[in-house]
Amino acid sequence: MHKASDFIPTGSSMIVRSGSVTYSAPSNIALVKYWGKLANQVNELGLADTQIPANPSLSFTLKNCHTVTSLAFSRLENAAATFSFELLFEGQPKPEFHPKIEQFFQRIAPYCPYLKEYHFTISSHNTFPHSSGIASSASGMAALAVNLMHLEQQIYPEISADYVAEKASFLARLGSGSACRSIKGSVVVWGETPSIEGSSNQFGISFPGEIHPIFQNYQDTILLVDKGEKQVSSTVGHELMHGHPFAQNRFAQAHEHLAQLKIIFASGNLEQFIALVESEALTLHAMMMCSQPYFILMKPNTLEIIQRIWQFRERTNTPICFTLDAGANVHVLYPDSHKESCLQFIQAELVGYCQKEQYICDQIGDGAQMIEDC
Repeated sequence: MHKASDFIPTGSSMIVRSGSVTYSAPSNIALVKYWGKLANQVNELGLADTQIPANPSLSFTLKNCHTVTSLAFSRLENAAATFSFELLFEGQPKPEFHPKIEQFFQRIAPYCPYLKEYHFTISSHNTFPHSSGIASSASGMAALAVNLMHLEQQIYPEISADYVAEKASFLARLGSGSACRSIKGSVVVWGETPSIEGSSNQFGISFPGEIHPIFQNYQDTILLVDKGEKQVSSTVGHELMHGHPFAQNRFAQAHEHLAQLKIIFASGNLEQFIALVESEALTLHAMMMCSQPYFILMKPNTLEIIQRIWQFRERTNTPICFTLDAGANVHVLYPDSHKESCLQFIQAELVGYCQKEQYICDQIGDGAQMIEDC
């Protein structure tokens, strides 16, 4: 059983004066959705942990939608009383992002005791439009976490590569739950569940089961239906699962779907894959519509796109399907072997329902990657 205390550094340390590193980390799209957090969780260290999932989730790691973050660090003469950092987003200061980074540092400080010994300059940009409606917290927090682990690996050179990856996912989770699924690729599970050996609430793991070739290089075309800010944040949405009339059934369903998906991935059964993935997407939004207060994040064009996908699939027997995150955008999923016909359909029938006809072509990717080490 993995514990938070596993991620407190031990052993001999080195003094690292300064340096910089750049990593990219991808976004991800959940097939089995994470929606709801366990309340009032305290770990074995006596520390509150507000980022424990109420149900397990599984995601495809994306390739093209990622955040690139550079971290420059210089050791202070004396440890600071507070965290010392500056933040640039797309080359410009972003003071409105400071509170989230401050909160992240506060959460991870017990596991990264060196944080107050350095001044950090964080410079970040996305490969997708920041205002596109695609959640960037997962890729952003994952990128920052792997950069910090690069520094930790220099301070504690005896730590293993597996430890670095697990702790990066652990730290990313404390910033944004789904960020823990953006460290590795290409299929990642987060949350303890009986059907997945090694699964953990503490960090994401690469899916350990067999994956049929049909699911390799799977395509995801993201239709940008609404690029505006969501009327209800995901944080609020998670909180509304407390006392939700259907929460326990939903959590049980997620465990069942993960067990089923393990079989589907091995068999390559696309019909079962489509039914499960679309059911998960609609269940996520059903939970929102049954919350108190209730809310709807889908837009009329979201529903029109879904209807047209269903009609095209029935008309042509093409294994195309959709999933949704906690917003109005539609992720259109299909095997690489059907890429040409699916893109023709998307361009002919679906792009017109996107805001300014904008969409992003993506596919399964490989997780966080180092770009530069200075």
